[in-house]
Amino acid sequence: MRPLLLQRVDAGARVSAPLVLTLIITIINVVPLRLPAYSAIAPDLVLMAVFYWTVHRPDLLRPWGAFLVGILDDILTGTPLGVNALVLLLVHWMIINQHKSFRGLSFGPLWGGFAIIAFGAKVVLVVLALALSRGLIDPMVLLAQLSFTVALYPLIAMLLGRAQRAFLPAI
Repeated sequence: MRPLLLQRVDAGARVSAPLVLTLIITIINVVPLRLPAYSAIAPDLVLMAVFYWTVHRPDLLRPWGAFLVGILDDILTGTPLGVNALVLLLVHWMIINQHKSFRGLSFGPLWGGFAIIAFGAKVVLVVLALALSRGLIDPMVLLAQLSFTVALYPLIAMLLGRAQRAFLPAI
């Protein structure tokens, strides 16, 4: 009986790995690095993680998981509650609706798809900021954040890919 219980615990831990790793990345995303002007151009690690797991293992990062990550991100960053949750839900929805297009792509086109979705996510954030009267976001800061996010995606995707190979069985 004990081996069966341990197998269930192991299987449960493996299946929850994408959500747990994304929650950890959400916490890491708000750690201050004490670099000059870093907070203005900080990459959106949470967006990268949600994109990666939704493309590669949509069975393990469900919409409620993306929502939960977004709520935690809102709480940690001081964003009005629900803003990042809505953006991450929209990203999840877009990827799921185009999942056949994303599945099986080589890395280059997938990276391009990430760039397009990241751009769309930033546009939605700007619109929500305007709607919530938080003021207009400086377009140069937005462009710097977007550029840094897209440029860093290959590194984050490589790390998440290693985690996927280590923790999760092949589909």
